[in-house]
Amino acid sequence: MKTVNHIKLEHFSDEYLDDLNSFELPEEQAQFTALPSKYFEVTEGQFRIVIVSESEPIGFFLLHSTERVKEYTDNPNAMLLTSLSINQAKQGKGYAKQAMLLLNDFVKTEFPNCNEIVLAVNHKNIPAQKLYSKIGYRDTGRRKMGPIGEQFIMSLLLYINGK
Repeated sequence: MKTVNHIKLEHFSDEYLDDLNSFELPEEQAQFTALPSKYFEVTEGQFRIVIVSESEPIGFFLLHSTERVKEYTDNPNAMLLTSLSINQAKQGKGYAKQAMLLLNDFVKTEFPNCNEIVLAVNHKNIPAQKLYSKIGYRDTGRRKMGPIGEQFIMSLLLYINGK
């Protein structure tokens, strides 16, 4: 559990269920991601990660180490990040950026074989593209068609021991 400005990343536990169930997103964001309530059951290789501030869940995302990762990268040690959301009531405070900055160390600790995080971001989702670019994700040049249009595939190489 790494912490930055009262934020930490934790694996899902039932204690967060009610709070995650109450998450809401503005319509313009809901088209690009899924609410945590969609992921109360996951398959092997999917990991529910909760963004916690002062013991309150304020955000959520999934990490995948499933066959689905191969759709985004040829790296066998990569993980896929999906469904990042910050509860509407907690938005605008920099929590998403702080959580993504913690991700490198969290993944190195929890998933030591992982050396890359990949994600897909809709071409119309400019705020998310800017967020990911600011924290070091690079456009791989790969494209994928999603349910509402073209998605850019972005990648963050994780550095181990300063390399």
